[in-house]
Amino acid sequence: MKISEILAKGGQAFPSLEIVPPLKGLTKAELVESIRPFMEFSPKYINVTCHRDEYEYRQEADGTYSRHLVRNRVSEVAVCGAIMSEFDIETVPHIICGGASAEEIDSELHDLRFMGISNVMALRGDSIVGEKRFTPVPGGYRYASELVAAIRRFDDFFSIGVGGYPEKHFEAPNIETDIANLKKKVDAGADYVITQMFFDNNVYYRFVDKCRKAGITVPIIPGLKPLSTARQLTMLPEAFSLDIPVELTEAMAKAGDDKEKAYMTGMEWCTMQCKDLLAHGAQVVHFYTMGKARNIVGILKECF
Repeated sequence: MKISEILAKGGQAFPSLEIVPPLKGLTKAELVESIRPFMEFSPKYINVTCHRDEYEYRQEADGTYSRHLVRNRVSEVAVCGAIMSEFDIETVPHIICGGASAEEIDSELHDLRFMGISNVMALRGDSIVGEKRFTPVPGGYRYASELVAAIRRFDDFFSIGVGGYPEKHFEAPNIETDIANLKKKVDAGADYVITQMFFDNNVYYRFVDKCRKAGITVPIIPGLKPLSTARQLTMLPEAFSLDIPVELTEAMAKAGDDKEKAYMTGMEWCTMQCKDLLAHGAQVVHFYTMGKARNIVGILKECF
């Protein structure tokens, strides 16, 4: 079933999940068992992220260097297939502009349709190491809105999700411009938005309000990730250009070197966020699991 159809049906609130494809060497059975703990909470779909191919240079015997393709993770399509073979759940592979030409993306869409996967998440993707700004490959798409339009032209088989940034994308000069860019993605054919993680629900509520005033009417699904270590207080703002509330920062600092206390503090804060979102009418809460089940399962037990 398409995600757009699931959202249109309404009904009881539910969680959705996002996982990272495992590093090569992990077996299908191990992947499945890492996902199984979530299933008792009846998620309707699982997003599977996509990682760009990278290259490394290796010195040859004659002193020259040669470039070699490095793929450290199982493909998102293979992961989706493994999940679908074990669980009765929809999968949503991420498709990114970065590192792929229009023809390569078209070929991937054919593969997904062949597998019966009717949902995709369309993203621009990040720059690779060494790039100051995102650069598409020759014949590739520069913006997620272009990718959405291409998928929509493919045919109406796919339901398309896109990303939104409650605290704006770090490349955008202001939130208004960023929301205008988000509207371009929706106008190109996106069915719903999943937000980047945030730690202050008021930021999300203000973002939704601004989006509605800008004419964005599709569902805007909140995305959450619990803090699990004190180190993330600096890592996440740097990586994702987001703010962490003073109250949460102080609570994590009080945990000091007690890793378990810090872990539980992050889980409790995220539980509070989730309960508040549900109380405000959220139909879906999306969780960035990062391949870890314990804290997410604890939150789901409290909220669903």
